[in-house]
Amino acid sequence: MNRMILLVVLSLGVSSQQITDSQRLFTIAVSRVQHLHILAQRYFGNFESSLGPDEKRQLNKIFLQDFCNSDYIISPIDKHETQRSSVLELLLVSYRLVESWEVPSRSLAALSRDQISGKLTELKTGLQLLIRTNQEAAFVEGGVALGRFEDYDQRPDQNLRRNYELLACFRKDMHKVETYLTVAMCRLSPEANCTL
Repeated sequence: MNRMILLVVLSLGVSSQQITDSQRLFTIAVSRVQHLHILAQRYFGNFESSLGPDEKRQLNKIFLQDFCNSDYIISPIDKHETQRSSVLELLLVSYRLVESWEVPSRSLAALSRDQISGKLTELKTGLQLLIRTNQEAAFVEGGVALGRFEDYDQRPDQNLRRNYELLACFRKDMHKVETYLTVAMCRLSPEANCTL
């Protein structure tokens, strides 16, 4: 009888330790993606404010017709689908979105002083840990083959368009990752009052 109580107490201790570690990892990941999202908003805002009204209007029209490379990654399309997705599904989509920015983030280096590529790599590593924590023998293999933003047309008007698209897509994707990680973290923290 005493052994049974001891085993239950020990297993509760291990489970609560795993939950605590997972919550800590989520907190770090959410903090990092929030920082990236804020940077993306700032870069996009600065870029947009440097444009004239006609350029801004024209680029907005063009961007609404174009798609981001990451639009090919299957992900929840609205808040209801996001809330129905499992923690693991949200982590995997977030991982793919972050991974899709490995090459394009090199182009962001020309537009910013921050080490975007390094921050994305740290976030990707954290997501891998969270995925392993949330799925026993899971390791994300391969990658998502997407078009690359590095092939700029040499005409100035095309460079302006590509910079606009790059910054708008980065902002959009970091917002998605922030939302998915926040929802997933809330699922693991029953005391948190989380709404979208």
